[in-house]
Parts: sequence; structure tokens; C-alpha cells
Amino acid sequence: MNDGANTRYAAGVDFGGTSVKIALVNSTGQLLRELRIVTKDLPSREAWMDHVASAIREIQGEHTLSGVGVGVPGFVDHERGYIYDLPNVPGWQGVHLSEMMESRLNLRVEVDNDVNAMALGECTFGAGRTYQHAIFLTLGTGVGGGLLINNRLYRGAFSMAGEVGHISIDRNGISSAQGKGGVEQYVGNARFVAYARSLLESGRTSILDDLCGGDRAQLSPKLIKEAAVQGDELGLELLHYYADCLATAMASMTYMIQPQAFIIGGGVAEDAALLFSLIREHLNQRLHPQFSSRIEIKQAELGSEAGMIGCATLAWMD
Repeated sequence: MNDGANTRYAAGVDFGGTSVKIALVNSTGQLLRELRIVTKDLPSREAWMDHVASAIREIQGEHTLSGVGVGVPGFVDHERGYIYDLPNVPGWQGVHLSEMMESRLNLRVEVDNDVNAMALGECTFGAGRTYQHAIFLTLGTGVGGGLLINNRLYRGAFSMAGEVGHISIDRNGISSAQGKGGVEQYVGNARFVAYARSLLESGRTSILDDLCGGDRAQLSPKLIKEAAVQGDELGLELLHYYADCLATAMASMTYMIQPQAFIIGGGVAEDAALLFSLIREHLNQRLHPQFSSRIEIKQAELGSEAGMIGCATLAWMD
């Protein structure tokens, strides 16, 4: 492929609990090559670094790389390229990942939180590319977030800004290690499904039982969205509940940061036109019209490639 004389290339490494995705990306945001390694097949940090370095050389081919960006699922110090902790990946506490990978590759290596990388990908090449100020949200197991201010990721004083899932929406709410009433304690997949199941077990009637084949263990946000779209009373109530909780946190973010748009991705945001409509309805109820009338809510565009593209983009940032 001839991408032009001025095209740059970088490797993006999206480190997940299930797999590590390594991609060659060009400076127009095109993902050119991709490799995947099963995380459990990398039994140690050294094995991870050796295999990932080898994969980067493989996808690089004839191209010269500007650098490498790595997104990790946990707490990092971006400035130092240092991992404090990856809660769902054992053995990754206190790791100078940038330094250790740079010694293997002889390339600059940037490390950031994986959701920050997704936010950067979406706001550079995806749904947020036309905005200077945007908040990226990902909805799924929890609620992740990334903040773009003046076209740059905002990481805060300790490099961990954007933990929007822990924004409290109830001062006397559910407790977790991150505090009380964090929004993901209500709309994270497991909590949301548990709430739905509790309403069914209280005697509420719903087509949800039919949709899950009578096995409530199979209940999921996807089935709840489907029930709501079909006009099921409980399904609609649950989707309003989800939208209300999320919009409460979004309103706090709006008054603090004043974004032009929220870009929303993740599994729950797929096939979610009704959910997006309800989020807008509840957000409007919580904002002055001068704010609500100016803010857009858009679905993310890059899907599962957002992390890899965003990681590569880290390598081009100053």
C-alpha cells in the first residue's frame, strides 16, 4: 500500500484481560495490520514484553515506526510510562513499562490507560473528530471515561483523571473501594442486571422472562434493551433507570467541563437508539437550556478498533 510520502506509522498495543491486540496504524487512522495474542498465554511480564515486541516487529514490515503506544486496563502514570496496578491482570504492579519496552524496541513507547486511548482514537479519527472539547464514555462491565480538552487528553495532576464511573450520583449510595454511590455501581452490567432480576423476582411481569428463555441467569443489558424497544413496561422502566443514572453523572461532568459532545461507546451503546434518546431526555432535565441545547450525544464509530488506533495515536502526540 502506498500511503503517501508524508504518511507516518505507529504501533498500537491494546492490552486487555482476555487478549493483547497489536496493530500497525497510519497517521490517517487506518488500521493496516493486526495481530492478537491470548493474554493467558503470556505467563509473566517478561514473556508479555518479549512476545509483544516480536509482534510489533512482525506487523511493522517495511515501514518505519514513529513509536509505539500501549493502552492498559488500570492505573498508570503517563508521564513516566509507569503502571501502578492492573486490577484484573495479576502481576502487573509497579512496572516501568515504557522503559522496559523501549530497551527491546529502540523506539519511543507511550503508556496510558486503555479508555484514554479509546477516547483519543474516537476524538481524533472517529465520532469526536470535529470537536475540541469532548467526553468519551464506554458502557459495559463498568463506566469508563476519557476527557478531551482543547484537542488534548486531560489526565489531571496524578495522570488518572476521567474515572467517570466513580462519580457519585447518590451520597448515601452503594459503597465500593472508590467511594459511595458511583454511577457504575448502578449501571455497570452486573449491577444493572441484578437490579432487573430483583424486580422480576418481586413479581413484576415482563417479556424479559420469555427473552431469556425462562432462565434469569441469562438476563443481559442487550435483552433489556430489546424488551424496551418492544414496548415492555418493565423493560422501558429499566432503560429509563439506566439513562437517568448515567445522565445524572453526565450533568455533573457538563457543568464542570462544558464539553461540546459526549461520545458513547462500549457494548451497551450498540444498537441503542432508544437508550440514546432517553439519555438525552434525562440530561435535558438536569441542565440549564444554555447547556443542554448545545451539547451533542453521539455514538462511537470505531468499535473494537478504537483502542488500537488510539494507542498508535499516542505515539504521535507531543
